[in-house]
Amino acid sequence: MNHWIALPILIPLISAVLIPLVGRPTILIRRALGLVACLGTVAVGAWMVLRTRLGEIYTYSLGDWQAPFGVVLVLDGLSALLVALTGVVSLFCLLYAMNRHDQKGKFFHFFIQMQIAGICGAVLTGDLFSLFVFFEIMLLSSYNLLVYTGAKKSLTAGIHYVILNLTGSALFLLAIGTLYGVTGTLNMADMALRVGELGTEDTALVRAGALILMVVFFLKAAILPLYLWLPNVYSSAVAPVAALFAILTKVGVYAILRVSTLIFGAEAGVAAGAVEPYLLPLATFTLVLGMIGALASTHLRKMMGYLIVASLGMMLMAMGLFTAEGIAAGLYYLPHSTIAMAMLFLLADQIGRQRGPEDDRLVLARLPTQKSVLGLIFFIGAIAVAGLPPFSGFLGKVWVLQASLPSPHVVVIWPVVLLTSLMALVAFSRAGTLIFWKAKEPADEDEKGRKCASAFELLPIIGLLTCIVLYTVYSGPIAEFCTVIAEHLLAPHGYIEAVMGAQK
Repeated sequence: MNHWIALPILIPLISAVLIPLVGRPTILIRRALGLVACLGTVAVGAWMVLRTRLGEIYTYSLGDWQAPFGVVLVLDGLSALLVALTGVVSLFCLLYAMNRHDQKGKFFHFFIQMQIAGICGAVLTGDLFSLFVFFEIMLLSSYNLLVYTGAKKSLTAGIHYVILNLTGSALFLLAIGTLYGVTGTLNMADMALRVGELGTEDTALVRAGALILMVVFFLKAAILPLYLWLPNVYSSAVAPVAALFAILTKVGVYAILRVSTLIFGAEAGVAAGAVEPYLLPLATFTLVLGMIGALASTHLRKMMGYLIVASLGMMLMAMGLFTAEGIAAGLYYLPHSTIAMAMLFLLADQIGRQRGPEDDRLVLARLPTQKSVLGLIFFIGAIAVAGLPPFSGFLGKVWVLQASLPSPHVVVIWPVVLLTSLMALVAFSRAGTLIFWKAKEPADEDEKGRKCASAFELLPIIGLLTCIVLYTVYSGPIAEFCTVIAEHLLAPHGYIEAVMGAQK
């Protein structure tokens, strides 16, 4: 049995259990346990990517209960990619939090590890109900991380966030119950087999279950019209939490891609293509409205939130083509946008601290104390997110444009991608002008007491920037890996055989 598949779940869970049990642990012990757990997740994620780079699929039956009667963990290229990405982003977010943010609550590290466990469990499970459980673990942790500082704006955003996600959880259970009533199973591979055998009398029920499920995933992925919660929530969270939240919406993207290709793919009979008519147009409008929101933002953190919405629209627009090249392009863009936005949230925190009372408001104010370093990082981040050469954002957008050429939607996709890239460039130019170019030099008496970031505070930001550079340098092997993932997603027989082969 492939016991090691459970490690990305067990490592953060064990760390989360140990943190409160060490006996009034000092902050150093909590930091050490959290850091070791994140390093372990990075190592296991990298190992998983290496094991699945050629399309291999591994399974682990919990308690040795074979599918479809027990819960099974399934590792393929898509889940390995998300595990590795979660490990990398969480490591740098935790390092940044160790500067001061983790001292505001003794359970900060506990909730960070529980959130990592929830994310990794969600992308590894092969069972719909277990997916719901891991979603709830992930969301309960995010609720606490969002409001743990007690700031008024965090509490207000947290109430909206909780209400929306509780509604989504109720719909998730409704969709699971509907699909279970029709198919008699919760195992996704088994459900894929049974959906293809349903008769026309079950068409309405199974398609209703599929669409309710997609509404839930659209909410998690912040897709139009269910994205309005994200800018307020992300801009209200403290910097390392907001940066870690950049991975949360990608779990929704994962769920959309997994379920739409595995259960409701081309061979799903009466439920075939249940998602295809909706994903591409909704993703396109999400991209456009996200960029409009970024242009209209009056705060830097709020602008970053809208840029996350726009990036989600970009990758799901590519995936909505439901071709191997389109899905591969979207998958290539996914880690790039996650890492870049996580870096920019941390950078926005430093800019706000060094500007004084104006914080991150996009108004004329004093220059940040370390204007040269922060300005250079902001410039590189802007190029990466706007999709200009030479970074991976440019390569990803070019791939999206190429993937759309055979599609009849090319007449929409090309203008939208090019126009929104220009809008992103304008948004960053406006923000950079107000923060760095037109900003005024502080008077000598104002220099006293102004904060500078230490080398340790800048280390996570520079680390994420280095990841963007490395992602660009190794774009060839990464693109090949994304192509392998996309081809296997569109031909789910290997996944089904790996999970159900012994029982068929």
